[in-house]
Amino acid sequence: MSSSSLDFDVLIVGSGLAGLSAALHLAPTHRVAVITKRALSDGSSGWAQGGIAAVMDRSDSFASHVDDTLVAGAGLSDPAATRFVVEHAPESVAWLQQLGVPFSLEDGHLHLTREGGHSARRIVHVTDATGAAVQQTLIGHVRRTPNIHLFEQHTLVDLVTSRRVGQQPQRCLGLYALDEETDEVLTFRAPQTILATGGAGKVYLYTTNPDTATGDGIAAAWRAGCRVTNMEFIQFHPTCLYHPHVKSFLISEAVRGEGGRLLLPDGTRFMPGHDPRAELAPRDIVARAIDYEMKKHGLDCVYLDISHQPAAFVREHFPTIHARCLELGIDMTREPIPVVPAAHYTCGGIHTDLSGRTDLPGLHAIGETAYTGLHGANRLASNSLVECMVFARSAAQDIRATPQPAVPALPAWDASQVTDPDESVVISHNWDELRRFMWDYVGIVRTNKRLERAAHRIRLLQEEIHEFYANFHVSRDLLELRNLVTVADLIVRSAQARHESRGLHFSRDYPQQQANPKPTILVPGDR
Repeated sequence: MSSSSLDFDVLIVGSGLAGLSAALHLAPTHRVAVITKRALSDGSSGWAQGGIAAVMDRSDSFASHVDDTLVAGAGLSDPAATRFVVEHAPESVAWLQQLGVPFSLEDGHLHLTREGGHSARRIVHVTDATGAAVQQTLIGHVRRTPNIHLFEQHTLVDLVTSRRVGQQPQRCLGLYALDEETDEVLTFRAPQTILATGGAGKVYLYTTNPDTATGDGIAAAWRAGCRVTNMEFIQFHPTCLYHPHVKSFLISEAVRGEGGRLLLPDGTRFMPGHDPRAELAPRDIVARAIDYEMKKHGLDCVYLDISHQPAAFVREHFPTIHARCLELGIDMTREPIPVVPAAHYTCGGIHTDLSGRTDLPGLHAIGETAYTGLHGANRLASNSLVECMVFARSAAQDIRATPQPAVPALPAWDASQVTDPDESVVISHNWDELRRFMWDYVGIVRTNKRLERAAHRIRLLQEEIHEFYANFHVSRDLLELRNLVTVADLIVRSAQARHESRGLHFSRDYPQQQANPKPTILVPGDR
């Protein structure tokens, strides 16, 4: 034991579905620390409305779920990873049932709904608030499990690798985290670390993600020497509520799955003109269609209308959305909902294998922060929560099966050469500038010129942020900005490397698809 560090068997950064599932799988055999930068419930998982995709009906099949995923992934989903997730999905749902998640039932059986891109009803859900119900259940179990130690309000600063203590070969030895309450950087030490930090939606001006989604794990793993893959594929959810007093409220895919129609302000339906599947086309097609119609007609938003369904049906299927809209003066049983596309899901991330292992021994990555090969160029609806659970289990199994090496004493964080910042306004200005130019230049439709402009601004911001980081005490705002600029750089570099349009990446300069697409793999040190 080291007197200067907090010592555990496994460190888990992030408290969403992936992180908490891994903690519960490991707790019977390992002392686990869950480190999360806000409260346990503040990640993206609790915001997920739609549900969990799993083959649960006799009329459905693994082959069909695999095929739907590969079609949505536009030729870049890894078939082995896709089969692995699909085949392990039902046991993940069964595990959640054992924990007591109150899934919606019909005649005593799981009620299955259908979402865009799926050829069958296979979405297990808790009305329209699946993520919140799952998170609340997991949090209850985690808080009652003695071997799980919770560190809320702790922000990841950086991973600690062998390089820092002058040892070879390279492996992850732990991490530094900022304790928000004491403003002190603590040293956590463990032979195994799991990054479950979620995505990077906050790199964009409009996002459905919570404020925590700043790409912390992706940036930290990149700095530690891990490959990052397919960062050009940012999924824009087609239907985020457009309202001056609300940010980030998602109008679920399931509204379109149950008959919702997208309309122009004059009531004209436009999706059939863009795709024969109309409103049930995959998200990238729907988002681009909305973006096209908004730009063509100079609109601030379009409208999603399900008022033709019986009012009781709408209230029963979408109680959360219905209640939230009513608070804002919108009665979705009688009128359409104003919506805009918004950055929603990071399909790329830290390159991992089917056990969640990264390039750095001792470091796993699971959930949205990881690239497993499942999502390819576009994520199929409701495949994200199940990916979290399947890889949480496989990473835990890998860690349990691996002998744990001794970890040397780690140096404490050195803050002796830094001072308090005198101009914190610089951070907020840089944050705002980054999110605006990423939205304008690296959004739903891209061009070479726009990407060049973004890359130029990123270089300038990186210099300013590096100087700030080197000279001043770290704060959560500074750490998040540093990570977002790193992630923005990875997104732009990946987008510049793909000379085609595929899935979520649409370039006006390269509108065609290439014959043999490959993942975009970035390697630290390469330029």
